[in-house]
Amino acid sequence: MLSGLRRRGVLGINRRNARYTLAVNDRARFPLVDDKLETKRLCIEAEIPVPRLLAEARLHVEARGLPGALRNVESFVLKPARGAMGNGILVIRGDGKGGFIRGDRPLPVEDLVYHASGIISGLYSLAGHQDIALVEECLQTHLLLVPLSAGGVPDVRVIVYRGIPVMAMTRLPTERSGGRANLHQGAIGAGIDLASGRTLFAVNKTRPIVRHPDSDQSLIDVPIPEFERVLEIAVRATDCTGLGYIGADMVVDAVRGPVILELNARPGLAIQLANRAGLRPRLDAVDRALGAPDSDWQRALSVAERVAMGQAFSSRSSA
Repeated sequence: MLSGLRRRGVLGINRRNARYTLAVNDRARFPLVDDKLETKRLCIEAEIPVPRLLAEARLHVEARGLPGALRNVESFVLKPARGAMGNGILVIRGDGKGGFIRGDRPLPVEDLVYHASGIISGLYSLAGHQDIALVEECLQTHLLLVPLSAGGVPDVRVIVYRGIPVMAMTRLPTERSGGRANLHQGAIGAGIDLASGRTLFAVNKTRPIVRHPDSDQSLIDVPIPEFERVLEIAVRATDCTGLGYIGADMVVDAVRGPVILELNARPGLAIQLANRAGLRPRLDAVDRALGAPDSDWQRALSVAERVAMGQAFSSRSSA
């Protein structure tokens, strides 16, 4: 079984850590992506679109002030600055009367404050350290993707290696995932052809799937809106970090287009299942094209040229 996976170029977690996450990512720069506020700052400075920050709470006394500050906001997302795997994220709507709704049920003010306080205490942070509760605008699903989104907003993940996009997927919410675009919680992962921007294959957990379980819409050959722009923004955002192996997560908003949600220095490997393809041939192709990791390739190639390279490498590895 292991030899079969190697033949198909599947990247395992040990090799990912040793050869990519640790070898080409300077650990001193990890805070730039582990902290969503730092990521947001980098992107804003580079004029890369990010969700608008509505409020933040660093202290428990500030958490108690959030309901008043958000009373007239139509919808928002409450999340930890240093969270992972979608943990601690709540999507909340206003009820038009100064109260709040989560899902289809009222959310008491004390529950909102309690959740924000849990975030501040480090309940959802990567290392359990004190965190910051962020409140961001709630992005809107692009009309083309609404039939594939059960009560949530789908996102797109792009793996960028040494400044070149090598693989992408969209994560589609389901009723089972509670409207979250999180594969571990039951969302669907659909691999995307980098050249055409259309979905190729889809999985739910590890099971191949061709239709969305909630809407019965086809998951195959679905065009991702503004996909060329998605790839360009993924490359530009990762350039800001100085890191060599990154997962760029974004939403194609109905009004604003592609918007960076977060960057991940340790992106998961399920993207290979969603694409029915291994990462290793594409990563090797990048290394052959660019030479030694310390070569001055980034200044020599434009973002558009690097996107085109990634599209070419993905087509060859899938042939």
